[in-house]
Amino acid sequence: MAQAIHNWQADQKSDLNEPKEKQKFRSSFRVLSVYMLEHKYTFIAFVVCTLIAICGELLQPYLLKLAIDDHLMLGKTEYRSLLLIGGMYFGLSVTSLLFTYLQNNLLQKAGQSIIASIRKRLFEHISKLSMSYFDRVPSGSLITHVSSDTEAVNQFFHQVVLSIVRDGFTLIFILVMMFQLDVTLTLYSLILLPIIAFIAIAFRTYMRKTYQLARTRLSRLVAFTAENLSGMPLIQVFYQQKEQSRQFNEKNESYFRANLREIRTNVLFNRTFEVLNNVAIACVVWFGGRAVLGETLAFGVLYAFITYIRLFFQPINTITQQWNTLQAANVAIQRIWNILAIEPEVQDAEQPKKLPEKIRGEVDFRGVSFAYAGNEPVIKNLNLHIQSGQMIGVVGTTGAGKSSLISLLCRFYDIQQGSITIDGISIKELPQNQLHRVVGLVQQEPYLFTGSVLDNVRLFDSTITRERVIEACRFIGADLIIERMPKGYDTRLSEKGSGLSAGERQLISFARILVFQPRILILDEATANLDSQTEQLINRALDFVSQGRTTIVIAHRLSTIIGADQIVVMNKGEIVEQGTHHELLKLDGYYKEMIDYTQGKGQPIASH
Repeated sequence: MAQAIHNWQADQKSDLNEPKEKQKFRSSFRVLSVYMLEHKYTFIAFVVCTLIAICGELLQPYLLKLAIDDHLMLGKTEYRSLLLIGGMYFGLSVTSLLFTYLQNNLLQKAGQSIIASIRKRLFEHISKLSMSYFDRVPSGSLITHVSSDTEAVNQFFHQVVLSIVRDGFTLIFILVMMFQLDVTLTLYSLILLPIIAFIAIAFRTYMRKTYQLARTRLSRLVAFTAENLSGMPLIQVFYQQKEQSRQFNEKNESYFRANLREIRTNVLFNRTFEVLNNVAIACVVWFGGRAVLGETLAFGVLYAFITYIRLFFQPINTITQQWNTLQAANVAIQRIWNILAIEPEVQDAEQPKKLPEKIRGEVDFRGVSFAYAGNEPVIKNLNLHIQSGQMIGVVGTTGAGKSSLISLLCRFYDIQQGSITIDGISIKELPQNQLHRVVGLVQQEPYLFTGSVLDNVRLFDSTITRERVIEACRFIGADLIIERMPKGYDTRLSEKGSGLSAGERQLISFARILVFQPRILILDEATANLDSQTEQLINRALDFVSQGRTTIVIAHRLSTIIGADQIVVMNKGEIVEQGTHHELLKLDGYYKEMIDYTQGKGQPIASH
């Protein structure tokens, strides 16, 4: 794969004088050739089977020519030779069927292996990209790359490669057989080739436009439908069904017209080839018939020639129709390799350090400044020392930089200035997999995957035993909820844990913390959307999981951090106040304003 990406990047930089479209085709399919070489023996076997299947099919008319000219036209009554020819004809049919089956299976085996490898590599690569990439690129676009684009490449093997090899060799074999039968008739037939080439080129451009138009309008229709399904509650609340239906009908009608145009183009193209085919047959019948009547051409030769002319136009038509598939595959390959060429912005150090076996969990922010790409700094020269085992509360208005602070500690982004250390070691020098084992994160909306409760707690890590998961759930009080489920820990959850309350999902996320045992625990608004009763349950779980751990709590509900060892108040990316709950109240500043507002004694807090 690395070699394939390197070749693609090299091709992008070379031959700059070539037309752009030619460059894209050459670079795209040179990349695929690297994968194809890994399955070269399978492809060789595919070509051999194709050749045998073609021979089995194209020798059948020649056998009929022998039966007609060497037996029937001569009046021979010996049935043994005819039975032999009939047996050979049947054998060729069976051979063609068998090797056509093998050819398709071999191509599918190689093609599907390549697509599976590309899809796997693409998913693994996307999962390693930095969070800044996901900020820029919508998830729907990535889903398209993993599913639709890889499927377009799959169609390249399933249709284009099969057509080029099978139909290309078929054309060559037909021409060989036609020249062997009669040179003059063959040359007459080839007069139509320039006309065929002109029609194919003319239709190719028009067919590409109609195909792209239909695909574009279909994409708009699908995007509009997905948007409406996501916003259905809002549509119904404001009674927008008629308006949305009107817009849907417009897009649906637009796609309908584009689709009809594409279908009409394909039908016209196919019928044009059929007309040319019939014209060619008529010419052969005319010239060949006169030759047969003049006894300069055998009737069997004419019969076989007409059969080959019928077969001649079919592969030309099939190859031409693969143009759209080839275009779609080329675009898909370009998009896939553009992603694979992206390097993660956050990368491990060349010589990473390791934390000691016994981790204290001491965290230091020293002169940290950070800004998202092209934006104003959200963290400005921040200094914060968190002692091992402390519970720190972080509060502030929206946009104060609280979530950015924990994103930097998890190293979702790299800071522009300063340093962040754990036990004196910079997080940039730690391997990311080790850092993420040390730092555990519980988000405001815990994400649950499709799978069992057991797998969601241990995140599909089979090295974590069932007993360990059950013990963790029992400690935080989630066992009673799980045991009420139909199959207990084996109950299947749907995407995002639909069917579970916010508190139940949050309890499962706390159980994860106990299972993976991170030394530093971050709670990002973990109780923001819970009712008071559920919040009490979660707070008890929080008290348990935070024991002996360095804990950073970002909270909107100030009641969750009143007992913290230290409370940090942020405003516009800076720490404006710091101390215990009582110390901050005495300052009569930001924190006091926030407390008064939550108790209904003051006005909403604004950034100063």
